[in-house]
This record gives sequence, C-alpha cells and structure tokens, in this order.
Amino acid sequence: MTISFTKMHGAGNDFVMIDDRSLRVPWQDYLRMAALATRRLGVGCEGIILIQPSDRADFRMRFLNPDGTEVELCGNGARCSAAFAHRLGAAGRYMTMETLAGLVDAEIQPTGVKLWMPEPSGRRYDLAVEVDDRLFEGHAITVGVPHFVIPVDDLSTLDVMRYGSLIRQHTTFAPHGTNVDFIKYCPSNRILMRTYERGVEAESGACGTGAVATAIVAIERGDFTLPVSITTSTGFELQVDGDWRTRKCTGMTLTGPVKTVYEGVIDLDGLSIDDGAK
Repeated sequence: MTISFTKMHGAGNDFVMIDDRSLRVPWQDYLRMAALATRRLGVGCEGIILIQPSDRADFRMRFLNPDGTEVELCGNGARCSAAFAHRLGAAGRYMTMETLAGLVDAEIQPTGVKLWMPEPSGRRYDLAVEVDDRLFEGHAITVGVPHFVIPVDDLSTLDVMRYGSLIRQHTTFAPHGTNVDFIKYCPSNRILMRTYERGVEAESGACGTGAVATAIVAIERGDFTLPVSITTSTGFELQVDGDWRTRKCTGMTLTGPVKTVYEGVIDLDGLSIDDGAK
C-alpha cells in the first residue's frame, strides 16, 4: 500500500502527517506504524498524525507514538495538524479538532498556530521521587497527557535519557507512566525546558503539552505571570497564555511556529516490520 505523507515540525517536534480522510491507512497495525516512525528504516519522526473524518468537529486528529501506540494528545502535533488540515481544505482558519483528550480549538496565525489546551487536571504538587540514588522534587499535572515537572539547576549537563527513563517508569506514576519535564527558571517569565517523552522513550525536540504544564507550575507554585515563554531543547520559542486568578490557571493556550519540511510517498508494505518494532 502506497501513501503520500508530509513531514512537519512544530518548534522542533517532528511528525509524519497523513491525509487519511478516506480511512485507508492501517493505523491499528502498530508494528507497521512503528516501522514508519523508525529513523533510518522508515521516514522517522516523534509521532504519526492522521487527519480523519469527524462527526463532532472539522476533523479528527489521531496521534500515534513512535512505537505505534495511540496517545490522547500532543500539543505541537495538534498545532501541526491544524496547519496541515487547513492546507488540505479540511478546516478554515479557525477550527475544532477531535482528539482522545476531547475537542480542541486552533487558529492559524501569520507567524504560527495557536491552540486552546484541555483544562489542566490531576495536580499533585511537591512530590519527591528517588531514582538511582538521586532525589528529584517536582510537580505532577495532566494537560491532556500526564507530566512531571522538575526544576533543576544543571539543565544543560543533566543526563535526560538516564533520569528521564527511570522517572517515567517510577511506581509513583503507575500504571501508565508519565512524561518528564526538566526545567530551569530564567528572568522575564522565561523557562528553559528539556523533556523525556513517554512513547518516544527518548528526549524530544520539544513538547507542547509539557510547555503548558511547565507554565502552569511556574505560576501556581512560583512567582511567574502569564504569558510565559518556553525555550525548547531545539532552540524554538513557545508562548503559553491563558487566565489565572489567585494563581489557578484555566483556558490555557499554546502558540508557536509550524513548518513543512518535505513531502513524499512511501510503500507501507515495503517497510521492515521486525526492524521497525525494535
């Protein structure tokens, strides 16, 4: 089966975008999807996104992790979905998309895409997690997907792969695990962020839901005010805004750049499923 795809990135998060309004793509074949997402063996990406029909919104965004499993939401992936669907003619400048995390609104802007995020939930602040004889203190919060936000002093030298993988699987976050955001507070409402992403099982180039989780923590547990600027590990800037009263955040938005990298065609039947699943 041959399909067309578009490679895009949102602030450094890279995705394989597929127009699946005809519902032809075998997205439930997780081994084949994992092969497609595997670098050097497939196209390579941090997520596969299908634009599909919806009877509740302009379209449905179906997001698959690099291991082929489906996840509720990806902030930068949703921003790329908005730009891609708009280009396909599946949505106008203002749109609503259906996700596993609910209905999400987006707006195409001159310099990027603005996304209205699901309301934050599951706050568990001031948690301490010990891994490999090191204690990490942070804050758990769900913004569509779960995050554990950890302020650190040594962000540039921190072994994100080592500690992120251990914290991601910690019993505190059982049974589904968590995304892990290591952050450093900076002046002028600016935060540096590096994320170990669940499902990617590696450090990601950026994380939109993590950026929003980080901003909420900085406001509700610190002295930050909205808007907050988040610098990703790839050097891009994400803007988080919304409403907050008595340091309780609501109506959060995520705005940042989206770029089309290239377009291509791939034969899904020709992918090495065994290699792609490793």
